[in-house]
Amino acid sequence: MNEIQKKDIERIFDAQGQNRWKIAQTTAKERIEKLKKLRDAVIQRQVDFYNAVWLDFHKPKFEAWLSEVFPIIEEIDYTISHLKKWMRDKKASRVFFLPTSKSVLHYEPKGRVLIFSPWNYPYLLLVNPIISAIAAGNVIMAKPSHKTPHVSAFVAKLFADTFPENEIAIIEGNGSEIGDELLALPFDHIFFTGSPNVGAHIAEMAAKNHASITLELGGKSPAIILPKANIKRHIKQLAWGKTLNAGQTCIAPDYALCPQDKVQELAEAFANEIKQMFGDTDAKRHECKDFVHIVDKRATERHANLIKDAIAKGATQVIGGVSDIDNCYTPITVLTNVTPDMEIMKNEIFGPILPIVAYKNLEEAIQFVQSRPKPLALYIFGTNKSEINYILSNTTSGSSCVNNTIIQIENLDVPFGGVGMSGTGNYHGFYGFKTFSHERNIMQQKGFDAVTFFHPPYGKHFGSLHSKIQGLAEKALRFIKSM
Repeated sequence: MNEIQKKDIERIFDAQGQNRWKIAQTTAKERIEKLKKLRDAVIQRQVDFYNAVWLDFHKPKFEAWLSEVFPIIEEIDYTISHLKKWMRDKKASRVFFLPTSKSVLHYEPKGRVLIFSPWNYPYLLLVNPIISAIAAGNVIMAKPSHKTPHVSAFVAKLFADTFPENEIAIIEGNGSEIGDELLALPFDHIFFTGSPNVGAHIAEMAAKNHASITLELGGKSPAIILPKANIKRHIKQLAWGKTLNAGQTCIAPDYALCPQDKVQELAEAFANEIKQMFGDTDAKRHECKDFVHIVDKRATERHANLIKDAIAKGATQVIGGVSDIDNCYTPITVLTNVTPDMEIMKNEIFGPILPIVAYKNLEEAIQFVQSRPKPLALYIFGTNKSEINYILSNTTSGSSCVNNTIIQIENLDVPFGGVGMSGTGNYHGFYGFKTFSHERNIMQQKGFDAVTFFHPPYGKHFGSLHSKIQGLAEKALRFIKSM
């Protein structure tokens, strides 16, 4: 980073610091107006976004609308309709021996917040946390991924044209270099979406300034096929979840755990569904405009190496093709005879490759999940309620979905986030507002203050007061026991 960039970041940070108390005191009406302004900008500039994301990694227009533009508008509308209620103080119960005091829970902005967004959904995962931060009354600096430069430039212009820099500023540039420069500043809250390794670094840097953090990470999210599942009924949902954005989705099903007598059926059904969705030959799938490309050559080469390693160690490729590194194309691939020692089972794939791991019984499948880091999502396919409940009660994950994939994030009444290595904290809807707010306990003393009886000198009142309190407690206990 050159000195000019560093000074520019510090200048914006200081300007936002001077503005943060003014923004903190904005009313629900004022914040709603800002959200409406953002909504208008998102709608009016859709074509510019579709062009930018196509240039970055060939995301088709409809998928870009479905997975990025529509959820942004949905989040804004939901926030607008609920913000007044969220901002109201919440009354707390009175304390027995403080009868003339009352407490409220008051939501106030955390202040200066920093948001890091990833490349896989470069618009949605930048704007949605900004929506929550606006709703909570913060000033915001946000860093989009440098791996999607066209979308980065697009969002930088959108926000520069819509909001003053001392309120919301988009900081472009190389990830680690500028990222560390930003992390050195004393932000009040840091929100990061990305890999667990980078998330650990973010947490370490944030701790130096005692900033609170939200980490939306990832991991190997399993799809568990129940012993009597009807594969034909569920294959569309599994195939869609795995190939949406070419598998470059943090909650994509990473691998399938399948009863050993159903592995071949699952693999062939998946392959047939892929042929119907994207073309019946690899050449047609390669040219298909409905299939997203991989973000860069490095990621594409990594996918190719994972496939080669698995096949070299005994995996069978049921469907696949030839990787095109130069054009960032990874063929949709299904692998059977997959074992834990293969590289593809050691880290999140983040691509259109489905390894199928066979299990003998459900207990073995659960042990497989339990022995690995907690996933961001867990999927179950089948209709046996006792088996579904057995899996849910013996595993943990950021979210879960039965008989579908991805759609669990659609309900804004519940939070989205990870657990353990898959994340810290959550957001969406009220939970996003809460993430960017400090929950302040405010108590007011009115009238008579009973606590004065407990002030020093203690010896003056202790004997009689202690015996009275003890007597009342014993009477209360006897009354409870008699009920």
